[in-house]
Amino acid sequence: MKKILVFAGSSRKESVNKKLAAVAANYAKLEGADVTLIDLADYSAPVYDGDMEAESGLPESMQRFKALCASHDALIIVSPEYNGCVPPLLVNIMSWASRPEGDEASCAAFRGKKVAIAAASPGGLGGVRVIPRLRDFLAELSFEIVPGFATLPGAYKAFDETGELVNEVSAKVLKDLVGRLMTSLR
Repeated sequence: MKKILVFAGSSRKESVNKKLAAVAANYAKLEGADVTLIDLADYSAPVYDGDMEAESGLPESMQRFKALCASHDALIIVSPEYNGCVPPLLVNIMSWASRPEGDEASCAAFRGKKVAIAAASPGGLGGVRVIPRLRDFLAELSFEIVPGFATLPGAYKAFDETGELVNEVSAKVLKDLVGRLMTSLR
């Protein structure tokens, strides 16, 4: 059974990206994956600082996050876009977790891991502007990005009271993305 780590690049309590990550996690479970859904709010860290790292090493929360990434076969990351860019929270956490410890290589926890990417936004574009930037960012961290992506426009009205997607097309796009991720791991 393949282990999939799923999270949103947001720490907001009512984040639509967290909601979409939860739906993606359920789809991965239906595909037979052993899924770990986390909340980045549980992995707080100071803004990355090389001097701080040299003096104190990785914060304990980043060691835990890095170990989680290393212990999973693949990831699903659902990211908001902040002014069309990858959110600072996600950049910071991934920057800390990319740092080598001991004699390991940079990005050791990410190297060669498959990742599927998605975005949600209350706007009409569904976060599509962040997708190419997120893809480039993750590729620089040595991830292998699964072809395609899923976006969710109008995200404030996209979920029913149980947290499921109300739009069948959006649900199919996300299911297909998760399916491609699972196929890539076989």
